[in-house]
Amino acid sequence: MKTVCKSILIALVLCWIGASCTHEDDLYPTVEEAVGPTHITDSVYHGDAKMMAYIFVYPSQDPFGQPVMLSGTITISDSVKRHDQAQGLILYNHYTIYQADQCPSRGELTMQKLFAKGKLITISPDYYGFGRTEDAHQAYCISRANAQSSVDALLAAKHLLDSMGYAWGDYLFNIGYSQGAQTAMGVVRLVDESYPNISISHTFAGAGPYDIPETYRQFLSSTITGMPSTVVSVLLSYNEYFQLNNPREAMFVEPLLSHIDEWVLSKKYTREEIDSKIGSQVIGDYLNSALFDTNSHNSQLLLQAMNSDNLCHGWTPRNDERIYLFHNTLDITVPVANTTNLYQFLSRQGLNNVILDTADYGSSPLMPAHETGAAPFIIRSTDIMCQMLGVTPWISPQPTVW
Repeated sequence: MKTVCKSILIALVLCWIGASCTHEDDLYPTVEEAVGPTHITDSVYHGDAKMMAYIFVYPSQDPFGQPVMLSGTITISDSVKRHDQAQGLILYNHYTIYQADQCPSRGELTMQKLFAKGKLITISPDYYGFGRTEDAHQAYCISRANAQSSVDALLAAKHLLDSMGYAWGDYLFNIGYSQGAQTAMGVVRLVDESYPNISISHTFAGAGPYDIPETYRQFLSSTITGMPSTVVSVLLSYNEYFQLNNPREAMFVEPLLSHIDEWVLSKKYTREEIDSKIGSQVIGDYLNSALFDTNSHNSQLLLQAMNSDNLCHGWTPRNDERIYLFHNTLDITVPVANTTNLYQFLSRQGLNNVILDTADYGSSPLMPAHETGAAPFIIRSTDIMCQMLGVTPWISPQPTVW
């Protein structure tokens, strides 16, 4: 199934042909004086995709707002020539990862290789906790921190590309699935609040945890999740970066409690391997029963922190934002309420250019519903991109006009 989906995606991306406008530069807020300048650290040619990957570091902020150098990757197809014009840019926000070598700068570029089939340049941040900051605790599902790393990567990459002689049109596609979808929507919020010169052509967000407190409440009431590692990582991350000081034993029980550093935080294992080590999808098998009382002190601390980073309230989107929201309704890893709540919030804000795509996209013992949704999300997102570029899509669910 994965091979078939990949072949379809490659064929879809091949349909992206040129359509571009003049490039308008953005203001570039920098903290270079504190941590250093943006620069390329390595380049790797991927012959299978006919694509060059430039690994770069750039000044940004850590989750506490302190200056830090982060890393990311710029990927450029052979079809994009210097002093010629690419169609535009893709800001690709990666999904949940745990193993150190799964980040873009360490070579995990599956989606970037698909995008390289068209004349679009892709910019992929590692986020805080991977790449340059591999030794740090990742800011898992903290959308403001990850969005800042993405926006700073975009701005830094544009300046690098300009200095290298590349040009691009006005299209800027902002895309992510799962944690990447939360980051993509975090980028929209951050840009709308603080970066008036950045204009996003379209945001594609699939199955993201936008409403973290609602997700927490649903997990405690349903008592089961598709990916235990994600529940553990959210609790660890919010406890760490909101400085809640909840003792680990107040959140977790054995055998997980004694193995958190090795299993979850070491960056040695994949998500599948961590889930296997935890050994159960039943939340009560690894969470402290005290957390199931949402009125308890520790739960209240977590909920308050989560609510402060909730994408479903507290900000005003620009009225010209174009957003595609996707979710497999069978998903028990990221409940579909995240997407419906975000859609309702955006609608209340008067945003009309939002597509809500929630349906039963299936699941199986070999591929949970959260993962099953990834292929149709990419296919439909690609269709919309093609329509925006004025290209007849290879597969089109429905013509969409904005």
